[in-house]
Amino acid sequence: MFGRSIPAGTFALALGLAMGIAAAAPLSAGERVEHYEAAQAETLEQAVANFSEYNAKLSEVLAQPDLTANDLEAVHELTYTLEDALAKIRGDLAGLAETLEALHLASEAHEAEAAERHGADYLATARTLVP
Repeated sequence: MFGRSIPAGTFALALGLAMGIAAAAPLSAGERVEHYEAAQAETLEQAVANFSEYNAKLSEVLAQPDLTANDLEAVHELTYTLEDALAKIRGDLAGLAETLEALHLASEAHEAEAAERHGADYLATARTLVP
């Protein structure tokens, strides 16, 4: 058995199958395959625009009667930008909640100057989300 040589084609096929099996192995918890670069959102305006645009694209793909491998790959690609946009929106909304609370407290204390300042900051961000 050890004295026989393996034909090159058979070895290449076996190696390819072994690599394919390894590549197809399920990911363990916490592992993530990253294939695509997300459209980055530096501002809330960009994040909202990307979120809207990529949700529309996702809706088109998911509207297919039978999702093909290409459709699923398109969904995979779109999710990178959607995740980036959502992270930016989520981060800015946390700040928006703090600004709203500051406005609330300023109005409750009848602090007009602080209420005007916090109100302007709040509306500038809030109107980015809902004009």
